[in-house]
Amino acid sequence: QVQLAESGGGSVQSGESLRLSCAASGDTTSDYCMAWFRQAPGKQREGVAAIDSDGTTTYTKSVKGRFTISQDNAKSTLYLQMNSLAPEDTATYYCAAEDSPVLGGACVISTIEALGTNFDYWGQGTQVTVSS
Repeated sequence: QVQLAESGGGSVQSGESLRLSCAASGDTTSDYCMAWFRQAPGKQREGVAAIDSDGTTTYTKSVKGRFTISQDNAKSTLYLQMNSLAPEDTATYYCAAEDSPVLGGACVISTIEALGTNFDYWGQGTQVTVSS
């Protein structure tokens, strides 16, 4: 099992940047598909970005070119660098992990969203608020 803890959220102005972190503990030796999701009030949870155990990254269309997902395996930490933030990015952001072998290579954010892929491990969430 792996435990996840997000940090780095906050309130910013439109156009500013934030970097979210997700610290993993427990069984960090397994191969995981890691992803960031977000949920705005009154809206469904949305997959934002995913990174597979081989480093392949994918993004949902609305954040492509603005957000970057990365991981530091030595620190067991997942990141989401968010640039050019806009009010529509306001949401609670969650990191999640699922065993890569279980997904069978489907650590692709569009596939995850289309299939409603269940992730077993979740953080508690961190709030991001962007004002115009």
